[in-house]
Amino acid sequence: MDIHIFWEGPITLKELAEKDDKNRDYGVYQIYGHHPLYGSDVLLYIGCVKNRTFAQRIPEEKWDDRPDPNNTQIYIGRFAGRNRITQEVWDKQIEHAEKLLIYAHKPAFNTQNTKSLSESDLLECRIYNWESHRDLFPEVSGRRFVTSKFEHISTDHIYDVSDASRVID
Repeated sequence: MDIHIFWEGPITLKELAEKDDKNRDYGVYQIYGHHPLYGSDVLLYIGCVKNRTFAQRIPEEKWDDRPDPNNTQIYIGRFAGRNRITQEVWDKQIEHAEKLLIYAHKPAFNTQNTKSLSESDLLECRIYNWESHRDLFPEVSGRRFVTSKFEHISTDHIYDVSDASRVID
């Protein structure tokens, strides 16, 4: 499943209230700000919204109660594609994207979804982050980040000249 996310940001907590389009303000989001151990302006959290808009969900997390709330930045990611999709597929894409992005980037305040990954669900998942994706990798693949399928590959299998003529699976 290829997932294309178009990111917008940075958005302040005050600007977020204006982003309340009930037809399209759903997807995933990133929160950047101060962390006592990692410093200022770091990726703190990745979350998702499926049933409420970004403007409804994000303020519930009380990011304005954190140290230095004036420098909290939000990036919102909306999903796109060539074909129309069902609500069920859209929800599944949002769930998969949130889990895989958390797993790949390990934000400081995310702990829950890193333990709930299903390898079979995410094996064929590939996320393309477009535009203002900030510190996220431009591309994130389930095959790279969650699969154990390639664990047998090690430095013992580095090719040399004698391997060029034989097929290796």
